Amino acid sequence: MTNSTPLSDPTIVLRQAAQQRGGVGIVIVNWNSGQFLRQCLESLGHCEGLTRVTQVIVVDNDSHDDSCCHLPSLGIPFQLIQNQTNLGFAAACNQGAAVCQSEYLLFLNPDSRLHANSLRIPLEYLDDARNAGVGICGIQLIDDRGRVGRTCSRLPTCTSLVAMAMRMHSLLPRVFPPHFMKEWDHGETREVEEVIGAFFFVRRDLFLRLEGFDERFFVYYEEVDFCQRARQLGSRTMFLATAQADHAGGGCSNQIRGRSLFYSLRSRVLYARKHFLPGQALAVGIATFLGEPLIRIVTMIVGLRMKNLPPLCYGFSLLWRDHFLAPISPGNSIGSTPKSGSDNEGNAQVLTSEQHTRTRSAA
Repeated sequence: MTNSTPLSDPTIVLRQAAQQRGGVGIVIVNWNSGQFLRQCLESLGHCEGLTRVTQVIVVDNDSHDDSCCHLPSLGIPFQLIQNQTNLGFAAACNQGAAVCQSEYLLFLNPDSRLHANSLRIPLEYLDDARNAGVGICGIQLIDDRGRVGRTCSRLPTCTSLVAMAMRMHSLLPRVFPPHFMKEWDHGETREVEEVIGAFFFVRRDLFLRLEGFDERFFVYYEEVDFCQRARQLGSRTMFLATAQADHAGGGCSNQIRGRSLFYSLRSRVLYARKHFLPGQALAVGIATFLGEPLIRIVTMIVGLRMKNLPPLCYGFSLLWRDHFLAPISPGNSIGSTPKSGSDNEGNAQVLTSEQHTRTRSAA
């Protein structure tokens, strides 16, 4: 990989030494994120412990905006992988991780902005030999109103997913706790079952043992599934309240609300089939395919929220079509999702930092 920073630069020496003792490779999956990607990369330049960042990989899933144009030069080894079709979030994460050789991986959403301590604190925590059993870390994510987001969650059960589909977690939260731990203010460091994928800090050896994210999850539930499989291996997940980053949330999915609903519902059903007994998976399927759309429609009509009906109906129509008529493959706006390491690389353009700088200057 080529970088325009001269080899005599002391930051290169520090970064090479950091890679030996535990560097971090950052993977950002982009899809039509507009200004978010640029702002995310710019925020990285203000982080403490930046010399431990061995490389930054941006995997672009066939964006049609200018989000990958005029990206800042950070003086860090950088690659831009431009896919010719939308491979999905999980597959693109695996594609980026395959390039990294560092001890740690950070999967970062483009609508995130790092604070000074965002990298240093997770690195110091995972470096500590006393925390060798921790494989995954998340940090406080601050929303656009300055509030600490309720981003940690419980791993799903059959009961919790049926309750979610039937909206029982809203009516009886004490009996059916919601997926996200909204009752906890996220004010202290503690072990949790799952952290959100917007800032997903993981040991690379654990990532390799689990063979990365399951690419059947085009988007949504891929980090839920990963945390579940890590837990089955005895690896713990930790939330660090002493580090922060900003996270706008929904930066890309807000553009396609109906399709986002479809992907979320399909991933939920897939998760149930993968991790639950057949009868439990069937219960989740019935609640999702039949009960949930009826309850949502009635709720919207009663609440006079009619503008939400079109994306709702579109999302469920895609779900029913995908399941009962013909499976929908997600590439392009809907194309195929090949496995990482198959034909993905042949359909992607890869630019190093120096090449991207030349392209940017030519533009």
